[in-house]
Amino acid sequence: MKSFEELTKDFLQNFDTRHFPSRPASLYEPADYFLGLGGKRIRPVMCLMGNELFDQMNPDAWQVSAAIELFHNFTLIHDDIMDKAPLRRNMPTVHEKFGEPAALLSGDVMLVTAYEYINKINSSYLHKIIHIFNKTAREVCEGQQLDMDFEKVEQISFSEYLQMIELKTSVLIGSSLQMGSILGGAGDGNQRHLYEFGKNLGLAFQVQDDYLDAFGDPAKFGKQRGGDIVANKKTFLFIRAMETATEQQRRELKALMKTNSVDKIEKVLRIFRECRVDEWANELKEKFVTAALQHLDDIAVLSVRKEPLQHLAGYFMKRDF
Repeated sequence: MKSFEELTKDFLQNFDTRHFPSRPASLYEPADYFLGLGGKRIRPVMCLMGNELFDQMNPDAWQVSAAIELFHNFTLIHDDIMDKAPLRRNMPTVHEKFGEPAALLSGDVMLVTAYEYINKINSSYLHKIIHIFNKTAREVCEGQQLDMDFEKVEQISFSEYLQMIELKTSVLIGSSLQMGSILGGAGDGNQRHLYEFGKNLGLAFQVQDDYLDAFGDPAKFGKQRGGDIVANKKTFLFIRAMETATEQQRRELKALMKTNSVDKIEKVLRIFRECRVDEWANELKEKFVTAALQHLDDIAVLSVRKEPLQHLAGYFMKRDF
C-alpha cells in the first residue's frame, strides 16, 4: 500500500492530461485555467486509498478519482460565484477573470466530463458508483444551500451547523473512500465503516480549519488570521461562543458582527477565549478523530493495510497550516 503522498503523485501524473476539447476556447479555457490553479487533491486520492485498503489498484479507480476531482472543482467554481470571491489560491477566480456566464458554463462542463469518466468503468460497478456519486452531489448542493441560508439568520444551533458541514464537506470525503472501496471489492459493512471514517475525519478537519482561522499562525496557515471573523461567518467557534457566553458577551458579539472596526478581530478573539471555545474546539476535534479511527479499526482487513489512513488522520489533525 502506498502513502497519501505517494498516491497524490500518482494521481497528479494520471490527472495531468487534457480533459476538454480546445474549442470553443471561451468555454474550455476557463475550465483549464481553474484546474491549473492546483489544490491538495485530497478527495480523489481518498478514492485511491479506499481501493488499496482492500486490494491492488483497480484501473477503474483512476477514472472515478478523476470524476471526483472534476466534480469538486465544479462545486468550487460555483461556490466562488455565490460567495462573490475575488481570489482562489491567491489567483483570480474564474468569474473574475472570464466573467460570470463563462464561469457557470465551464463549471457545468466539468460536471458533464466527470460523468464521462464514470461511464468508462466496468459495468459491474457502474450502477452502484453512479448511485453514490449522485447522492453525494445532491447532498453537497443541499449543504451549500444551507450555508447560504444561514447567512440570513442571526443565530443557528450547533446541530444545524454540524448538519451543514456534513453535507457541504464531509460526505464527499466519505463517499470518495467508499467508491474506492467498492472498486477494491469491499463488502457493505466495510464500506459503511470506511464512509463513516471519512465523514468524521471531514468534520474534524473543518473544526481544525475554523480553529486555525482564528488562532493559527498566519505564516504557517497561509491566510490572514480572523478571516472568518471579518466575513461574519458562523463557524463552530462563533456558535459555541454564542451558546456559552454571558448576556453581555452575546450583545457584544452581535454588535461586533455589524461593524468593521480595526480591532474587531482582537475583540472577538478575546470573547472566544473568555468562553474557552479554543479549548472546546480541540476537544471536539479529538472527538471526531476518535470516532473516525474507531470506524477504521472496525474494518475487517489486516491492520497493516490501514496504516496509510491512520497516518493520514494523524497528519491532518496535527497540521498547523
